[in-house]
Amino acid sequence: STLFAASHVPSPTLAASDESARSVLPKGLGNALMSELGKAGRARSSAHGRCERQREVWARERGPDDPPGGVWETGHQPRLGIGRMGAEHDESTASTIELWLHENVQGVSSHLLAEEDAPVTEMMKMCTPVRDRGPAAWHRDFYPPLNAPLMAYADDILETGPRYVQWNIPLYDDDVLWVIPGSHIRPNTAEENETIGRDPRVPVAGGVQTHLNAGDGVAYILPILHWGSNYSTKKRRTIHGGFARLTDYADVSWMQYLSPEAQETFKRWRQRSEDYVNDAEAALRAVLAKDTRAYHVALDVLHPGRGPKGVLKSTICFSKTARHIYNQRCQEFDSLSEFEQQGVHQVHPMTMQWGVPLGERFTPEEAQLLWQRFKPVDDAMQMEEECFLPGFQGRDTRYLLEEVPSELTMESWSASWDSGRIGS
Repeated sequence: STLFAASHVPSPTLAASDESARSVLPKGLGNALMSELGKAGRARSSAHGRCERQREVWARERGPDDPPGGVWETGHQPRLGIGRMGAEHDESTASTIELWLHENVQGVSSHLLAEEDAPVTEMMKMCTPVRDRGPAAWHRDFYPPLNAPLMAYADDILETGPRYVQWNIPLYDDDVLWVIPGSHIRPNTAEENETIGRDPRVPVAGGVQTHLNAGDGVAYILPILHWGSNYSTKKRRTIHGGFARLTDYADVSWMQYLSPEAQETFKRWRQRSEDYVNDAEAALRAVLAKDTRAYHVALDVLHPGRGPKGVLKSTICFSKTARHIYNQRCQEFDSLSEFEQQGVHQVHPMTMQWGVPLGERFTPEEAQLLWQRFKPVDDAMQMEEECFLPGFQGRDTRYLLEEVPSELTMESWSASWDSGRIGS
């Protein structure tokens, strides 16, 4: 029941885009989003207000060589970070946030993630470019040097289910998104590599176009192969974001404008997100102590019920965390590459990244030992030469893109704490 690629939540009824999704979606969730928000004009009015305010921000923040509108004029897909712009919110824009609490969105997401109360992670809105930009490139929202090889992610999904579900909810009819069903649990096919490698901006065999009416929603699992097929000047205001157990709320100044019930929900989620940082620290300190049992206990708090593949995937992600903490505490920041500097500051709890606040909990000596413990994992994840595959984000890398090496297991990793290496 976890093998679905994308689920379609239409207005006014709920259904799924394929049989495997239909088997896991609850029936009869009730009110449609647009009957409650859009048809009354609230969602579109709120969205319009947010766009206008963000346009003013982008105009103020434009660079010396940018046009007067800044990102609004240069962007192929101007995107608003609704949850990161507290100063631009008031009561009139609250519905753009409260929409994420709707049973047809948060309730469905909790069900798909097998979570009792899944929190929203990102709240964004995709807008129309000022001139035709044409198609984007086929891609997976995924870059293994920041996460893990593709099949570590896919095997975890197959074993226990997804950790994250992403949504598009258009306020106007929208058929821009295409997906390749099933691609979230497998590598690219030879045909996909050939087509995308030749021209990443054309249809790919097996691709399915989503036809969404205003108020519909499509939920999909990363790292599915997907495509923004046409960024034209056709009116587009599409709510975009997702849900996951692990999240972060750095700025909640907008919370004051929400209903009392919505405020309580976000307060609960924020407290939980802060508590998980303590659990991440506990996992890393267990590694310092060579306490495998305590490490597994901490991982099970962060992601309950994960199987062996999921534990290995989390460990690969924690190896990135250990390196970032080492760079933060033991290296001269100016000596780091731009990629390494970004890693120090990266806050992305879904991949076990909590940025500088987590790193500050460790002394330089602890950070050095922590990296020593995890470095064999990082070494196992790399090849001699750089490579790249069509559909992946980022640039050429030595990190493995698709497969986890067979010699990397939890047992071989713990053995490396004494030997310093995995395998022969």
